[in-house]
Amino acid sequence: MRETQWRSSSYSNAEGGNCVEVDDASPGRVRDSKDPDGPALAFTPAAWQSFVTAVRAGEFG
Repeated sequence: MRETQWRSSSYSNAEGGNCVEVDDASPGRVRDSKDPDGPALAFTPAAWQSFVTAVRAGEFG
């Protein structure tokens, strides 16, 4: 089993904004950086890649 390696989004700020962290050791795992002990969401790597592609394409406004 891989060790968790959380990384904050490059769009996150230090002022309590909407912050997302991704687990580089397990692609598809994400959590709210303001609640590091809270739940994490887990997606298949393919579903996560589809989501990231859609975000980059501006599909969510």
